[in-house]
Formats: sequence, structure tokens, C-alpha cells
Amino acid sequence: MGRRWWLQFPAALRQLTSVRLVACFGAGGILYLTPLVFHRAGLSASQVGLGLAMAALAGTLGRFASGALLDRGRPCGLPVLLAAACGIGGDALLLGAQQMGGYGLGQVLIGLAGGFYWPAVELAVPLCAAPEPSARGFALVRSADAAGVAAGTLTGALLAQAGLLRGIYLVDMAAVLLLAGLIWLRPLPRAPRAVLRPPGQAVQPVWGWLRPLLPLLLLSVVATAIPVLMQVALPLDLVRGGLERDAQPEAISALLIGLQLGLLVLLQWPVGQALARRPVAQGLGIGLVCFSLGTGLLALSALSEAGLGVVLLALFPLALGEAAFLPIATEAVVELTPAGHGGLAMALFSQCFALSALVAPVVTGMLLDSQRHGVVLWLLTSLCCAACLLLLPAISRRAHRA
Repeated sequence: MGRRWWLQFPAALRQLTSVRLVACFGAGGILYLTPLVFHRAGLSASQVGLGLAMAALAGTLGRFASGALLDRGRPCGLPVLLAAACGIGGDALLLGAQQMGGYGLGQVLIGLAGGFYWPAVELAVPLCAAPEPSARGFALVRSADAAGVAAGTLTGALLAQAGLLRGIYLVDMAAVLLLAGLIWLRPLPRAPRAVLRPPGQAVQPVWGWLRPLLPLLLLSVVATAIPVLMQVALPLDLVRGGLERDAQPEAISALLIGLQLGLLVLLQWPVGQALARRPVAQGLGIGLVCFSLGTGLLALSALSEAGLGVVLLALFPLALGEAAFLPIATEAVVELTPAGHGGLAMALFSQCFALSALVAPVVTGMLLDSQRHGVVLWLLTSLCCAACLLLLPAISRRAHRA
């Protein structure tokens, strides 16, 4: 039954899904455990944060370079192979780094790898999905992403338990080599100039097609901050305690993060596939409502001695929101972008993740340090997600015309 389900998808889409599963498995441990590695190495919190910021800035350059390559008709596999080369170099540096210099350079290479990788694998989905709808393709590959990150994070946790925390970089190196082998054996498709810019069709100036995309990019910055807050703010909020909620041990925080990732794995495919049949604005709206509800519950949890139960309750709408929003937002980029600009549009969309990763931890730290609890942080986040619903009519009108 499982094999028959898998074989219903086009071979090219199955290939891309396998590439993304392997890539996210390798990245899972690095995303969640690199700060712990270098905290143990004696770097200060400021130095660790600076390295993460360097990675985010390098990722910006990588994203726009990847988008430029794609819009010139290069194969989608080329930026992915460039990402693999940067990733291997970054892993090798981080594996042995003990000082800020090696850590910073390693983070720059890891950031470049992510920047090259994401626009290419996102743009490849509609190219690989035909004759399936691209929205269904995004649901499938996002399911692979979620499963890979969850499995990679679990593997990293097991390595940490065994006293082999830096083994996460060896795991990622092995995954990157396997990824490169998959692309070498079966290259990802090319988006030829003849497809991106049909003969006789004028190429729109950047502002002409970018302006209708701005509402989607704005709400994406807000929505993609939610996974960052789950990684950074929720553990800190739990170990500090709320107004009435007791402080929790670190093990509880780790368990809750694992539970949320597990829920995302279970929900991603059925939710993504169901929403693939609906207009993109509906899927985006469901995601924003779930984010607003979940973060509102997190704010409420601080007001009760039984607040941990409310936190557990909040995990479901947060996972549901992530499962709804991410594949549909990427499909919306495809629908809102005219021919010839897909690479740059995906680079800009991917940059929303980088901007959230850069800004959200800073705002989180300021609010938690000033308030000593997370009520204001979660309440403001809930209100921002609700306010983004006002952007949906403009997105709906533009998607309908497209």
C-alpha cells in the first residue's frame, strides 16, 4: 500500500522529495544543537548569537545568487550542488572549531549553503510535479522536510546523550554527500529560458511584479517567526516560569519541542494535500488563525498554575498552522509570480525565513528580559498574526487574476 501511494507521484517529484528528506535529516541536528556545541566550547552567548547572525547574512547573499542563476535558466541542481560544497566546508570547520574564528567562518559557509539550497529546491517543485498540481507537490516535499528535521534532531539528541555532540556535523556531511550523489545520478530539471520567458512576451520590470507579492512576503515574515519562537522563546519561557505557571526543567522543554515536531510530521501531508485543492488565501488564512490561537494560548498559560496543560493544548494549533501555511505560501509565490522571475521570487520568499531568524531572537530576548515572563511576547505575536488576516483579500484578488 505504501509503495503504491509513493509511486502515484511523478518520478522527478519522488527524486526531489528524496533529496529534501536527506538534506533536512542532515540539517536537523545542526539547526537545533549548534548553539549548545559552542556553548560547551566556552563561547559566550553573544559570540554564539553573532555566529548565527553571520550565517543569516551569508544566507541572504546565497539566496539572491541562487535566484539569479535560476532566472538565467540554469538547472535547479546547480545551486544545490553549490550548497553541498559550502555545507561540507562548513561542517568540516565546525567539527574541529574551538574559537570564534573557526566557528564564525563555519557559520558563514553553512549560511551560504542554506541560501543556495532553498530557492532552488522550492522552484524545482512545480517543474517536477507535472502533471500533478504544484500545490500537491509542495505538500509532499514539505512532509519530507518535516520528517527529515524531526529525525535529524532526534539523531542529534541521541548523539548528545552519548557524549558525541559534534557528531551532528559528521551526520550532515554524510547526508550532503548522499544528496550530491542523488543529484549526480538523476539531475534536477532545468527551467529553460523558453519556458521562463515565452517568445513575444515582454519581461516585466521588477517593481511591476514585486508589488503584488509584497503582502504575501509581509505576512510570511510574521508567520515564519513562529518556528523560530518555538525554538528560542518557548524553552526560555518554560524554564523561567510564568506569572502563575511554575518553572519547568530543561527536559520538559526538549520534550515539548519534540512533541511539536512530531505533530508536524503527522499533520503535514494530510493538511497540505487537503488545502492544495482550495484557493491559496484560504490555506494562508487557516495558518494565520491557528498561529494566532496557539500563541494566544501560550500567553494564557502563564496566568494559571495548570499552565503546562495549556501549553500542551497550544502545540496542536501551532503545528496545524505550520502544516497549513508553509506549503500553501510557497504555492502562492508560484501563482503570484509572472514567467521569468521565479528564481528571484523564491529567493525573496526564502529571505523571509532568514529575516525572522535574525530578528525574532533579538525581540524575544528583549521582551523576556524586560518582562521576566512571556505573556507580552505571545500576546503581541497573536495580535500580529491576526492583523495579517487583513492582507488576505489583496492576495486572493491577485491569485484569482493569475
